Amino acid sequence: MVKKILVVDDEENIRKLIETRLKANQYNVITASNGAEALEKAESEAPDLILLDIMMPELDGLEVLRKLKSKFETSSIPVIMLTGKMDTGTILSAQDLEAKDYIIKPFEPQELLNLIKKYIEF
Repeated sequence: MVKKILVVDDEENIRKLIETRLKANQYNVITASNGAEALEKAESEAPDLILLDIMMPELDGLEVLRKLKSKFETSSIPVIMLTGKMDTGTILSAQDLEAKDYIIKPFEPQELLNLIKKYIEF
């Protein structure tokens, strides 16, 4: 069964880069460019995993994660945070909100694929 991944990032070039890499590895990819769209697609598409940028305008990734974890329909979806922020406070906040992992941009594509497999390949 093909696994579905929701990629959320406000930077189009990053979304497209990740989408291309994931599709090349046989994943079904859905994208969102902001937090509100991410929440809507998480509910309507029921992805197997979410790659979520932290620094986005309006609704940042931590707030999106908080909302995802507060809803029954989306609370069990594993979330890997993607960000350029490396400060300990942000990492701890993501962990407190039950993010599965944290990957810092720029990242190696293979590192991202390994993390994805860790959480959705059984």
